[in-house]
Parts: sequence; C-alpha cells; structure tokens
Amino acid sequence: MEREPIRSHKDLEVYQMAFDAAMSIFELSKKFPVEERYSMTDQIRRSSRSVCANLAEAWRKRRYEAAFVAKLNDCEAESAETQTWIEFAVKCNYLDVEAGRELYGTYNRILGGLVSMITNPSPWLMKR
Repeated sequence: MEREPIRSHKDLEVYQMAFDAAMSIFELSKKFPVEERYSMTDQIRRSSRSVCANLAEAWRKRRYEAAFVAKLNDCEAESAETQTWIEFAVKCNYLDVEAGRELYGTYNRILGGLVSMITNPSPWLMKR
C-alpha cells in the first residue's frame, strides 16, 4: 500500500503524534491544582504545543538545511522539556503513573522521529 505524499507539516506522523500528545496534556492538565496554574500547567502546555509550532516553522524553512535543522533541534528541546514536566507531574501526583508512562513513551517516539529527520534531513528538504 502506497502512502499519500506529504504536502504539509500536518501530514507528518511526528507532527500528528505531537499534536495528539499536546491535546492529551491539555485535557489531563485541567485536573492539576489551581496553585499550579501559572507554573506547571502553563509550562507543560506551552512546551508540548511548542513542539508542534516549531515543526510547522521547520517545514516552512525546508529551503535551507541549516534553518530546517535548527527548528527541528528546537522541537527536540521542547519535547525533552515536556518529558521533564511529565516527570514532575507524576512525582507531584497530578498525573497517575500509567498516564505519565504513556505520555513519556509518546514523546520518546516523537524524539526518535525528530532525531531521524535531524540526522538525515535530505529527504525533507525542498529541491531548488
């Protein structure tokens, strides 16, 4: 079975995983304590959404390998930050261990996809 061509960042599997994970984090973080609203809740939402936003920017910078890879590196950093917030949320008992493990694993897969693109950007670059 042949895959559809990738026309937009939204067609990337890594983007779809990151978007779904960010939406899960949004829903789960609604249950975080009110006193965390301006710290952990905002931070985990921001970093998870930033993975998607930076991936959209990277996609638009595919003409220039260095700019493309730099934005993918930003995605990688934001993914790792999100994993750190997930760890804090579990340790503070805001997220149950299983939900935290599942989200953390999703971000490991996201990181794997990003590292693959960073290591071999050629297939993703626009031909000039």
